[in-house]
Amino acid sequence: MKKTVLLIGLGRFGRHVAEGLVTLGHQVMAVDKDEERVNDILPIVTASQIGDSANESFLRSLGVNNFDLCIVAIAGDFQSSLETTSLLKELGAKFVVSRAERDVQAKFLSRNGADAVVYPERQVAKWTVIRYSWDNVMDFIDLDDNHAIFEVTVPSDWVGRSIGNLDVRKKYGVNVIAVKQGEKTDVVLNPDMVLAEDMTLFVLGENKALQKCFKV
Repeated sequence: MKKTVLLIGLGRFGRHVAEGLVTLGHQVMAVDKDEERVNDILPIVTASQIGDSANESFLRSLGVNNFDLCIVAIAGDFQSSLETTSLLKELGAKFVVSRAERDVQAKFLSRNGADAVVYPERQVAKWTVIRYSWDNVMDFIDLDDNHAIFEVTVPSDWVGRSIGNLDVRKKYGVNVIAVKQGEKTDVVLNPDMVLAEDMTLFVLGENKALQKCFKV
């Protein structure tokens, strides 16, 4: 479903967010007090404005309550981020996502109106650690603090064996939920499917069980 998004803060993270939103077909109003950043993003987004988001009059002029989603991506100025988050909720924002760098910032943002808080640096750091220190892992999605879906290459000692023969669900409590080979992804799996070296697996389970299963 296409959404209208108010994006505040056009540093590196904010720009990446804008590009991602536009790629998905959403309409984006981008805001920053830096004129150069606003001019740079203008060819990409639906509209843009130069202004201080911590200024209530300016923020009110944007019609905050008309947006489906507001993202506060301000970096390096927590006071401005906090004030912007608070003002957005006071002005009727439907859903506010704010950026934090530390836990204490997340607590203040949540108490002052943020419906959700993201940690870009922490999340990228975690992805980097898992992606490049675990031999088989290509990507992952956290479901909560203890469970995740991992995309993994087929371990060498699994090649030529069937999913049913491996029986990782019984042995490790890990579920193979999809198998990808080339451009084809199978989500309805036959226990007799024989695994090949060029396949990747999508596996669901507890983090500790996944570590044990893939010996990391």
